[in-house]
Amino acid sequence: MEIFGYIASVLIGVILGLIGAGGSILTMPVLVYLMGVKPVEATGYSLFIVGLTAALGAVPYFRQGLVNVRTAVVFGIPSIIAVYATQAWLMPALPSEIFRMGRFVMTKDLLTMAVFALLMIASSYSMIKKDKPHEEKNSESFQKFNYPLIFLEGTVVGVLTGFVGAGGGFLIIPALVVLSRLPMKQAVGTSLLIIAAKSLIGFTGGRNFASLDWRLLILMSVFSVIGIFIGALLSRRIDGKKLKPAFGWFVLVMGVYILIKETIGIQGV
Repeated sequence: MEIFGYIASVLIGVILGLIGAGGSILTMPVLVYLMGVKPVEATGYSLFIVGLTAALGAVPYFRQGLVNVRTAVVFGIPSIIAVYATQAWLMPALPSEIFRMGRFVMTKDLLTMAVFALLMIASSYSMIKKDKPHEEKNSESFQKFNYPLIFLEGTVVGVLTGFVGAGGGFLIIPALVVLSRLPMKQAVGTSLLIIAAKSLIGFTGGRNFASLDWRLLILMSVFSVIGIFIGALLSRRIDGKKLKPAFGWFVLVMGVYILIKETIGIQGV
């Protein structure tokens, strides 16, 4: 199963390289179902892998001038604070058993996977639906910040990232386009920078680094990075926008599968 896990890690990077987002949504299932990591621990592992992958993915956007640092700071600060607080204080504060209803027991691990499955389903919708054309506004003078909404969105994304270990690009990119009026390509590049910063900083929140499986973390990260370069090469021949809906349907099926498997526990599912 470990071999399949590393192959899947390459796929995570390939998807990120091809469509600019979405690959990180696979990190948790790979860690939990293929690598045997417990869900709560997997959120921290996922933050490291997602953060490092996003950081390297942002490099070509930096070179092309498609990262808006000012927007990344405004959106990123509340997001970074929220993800760090979630990992350092909220997750450790949750009891192992949340509640019990008859034979059904809602544990912390189960809650983590259920929320993650719902996030996958929500993420799939943003991939499947057709993107509406947005007016391109490249001038800095054109940019207006809706600070209350940006702060709220950044906080929500940060909490979700800290709770389930996913980057949340499907939430960040639309927010940057609508709230900060960024062109789509610049929104993708800026989103990668935000994801990298909040994921890597959130990873440090209240963590016992000595107890981590660094071999697993480094190997999965290396394979994901290899996948990024493969995806970048493939993107010259393959239109990532055409692949996005197909990947969205795959994420939807995976999200429903995880939700059924973890909450209902049907045998053989």
